[in-house]
Amino acid sequence: MIYSSAQEFLDAPNKRILLFGMSGLGKTHVSGILRQTEQWFHYSVDYRIGTRYMGEHIADNFKQMAWEVPFLRDLLLSDTIHISANVHTEDLKAVSTYLGKPGNPVQGGLDFVQYQHRQDQFREAEISALKDTAHFIDRAQRIYHYPHFICDTGGSICEWVNPTDANDPLLVELAQSCLMVWLKGSDAHTAELVRRFDKAPKPMSYQPEFLLTCWREYLNENNCKEGEVNPDAFIRWTYARALAHRQPRYQAMAENFGITVDADLLKNVSTEQDCLTVIASAFPHSG
Repeated sequence: MIYSSAQEFLDAPNKRILLFGMSGLGKTHVSGILRQTEQWFHYSVDYRIGTRYMGEHIADNFKQMAWEVPFLRDLLLSDTIHISANVHTEDLKAVSTYLGKPGNPVQGGLDFVQYQHRQDQFREAEISALKDTAHFIDRAQRIYHYPHFICDTGGSICEWVNPTDANDPLLVELAQSCLMVWLKGSDAHTAELVRRFDKAPKPMSYQPEFLLTCWREYLNENNCKEGEVNPDAFIRWTYARALAHRQPRYQAMAENFGITVDADLLKNVSTEQDCLTVIASAFPHSG
């Protein structure tokens, strides 16, 4: 780790933190508190994905949909209108809409091969955005003169690395740049995330092997063909499995490259000092 102790972290004139864990456990909440001090540069990996690496894919998909409407097609051909994705740090609907859900096209589902292709695009985009972390640390200080840096990652970071490999190139690169902090959820958090997701299922990104296994198991269990799958039913079915799949991967990342913070401890923080105190308390005690 870039800080050997809690005191070294607290005393550091230029603090660098990377938060990881399941979506919905407080990464953006903490990042927002730190950003509001105007002393922290907030690097949102999801925002970088949606603007720099997936923006063209998303816009092209919008244009393809618009092309099917004669009125809009004529406006596009005459260069009268411009279509692009509007991505916000707290609103990534443009990205999730593009990722989509596999299954019955009548219910808004994508062909599974097309779905896999978009998943591959997202994986490449997220890896690239994570690799940009060091660049933005330098940029934040050199151009904008922010003393501190907070990296807010997506929930799928654990899918593209080998967390048990101490030499995993991406994790080594990130750990050399930032203090890696896992926001660990409890069983109650998991139940709440599942309840929330079941109420409003959203597209996610999955490790290719995990996704293919889930898809085949779902087809077998429900005795259905690919085009008959209810898209929302499939991703609801997959979500709880994804949580269980990711948990040990997050844990290994924290054990080998960072520290673990109970998400409950950060749920009600409201100041920069509160955030830093909680994170510092997670460092191993010497002696």
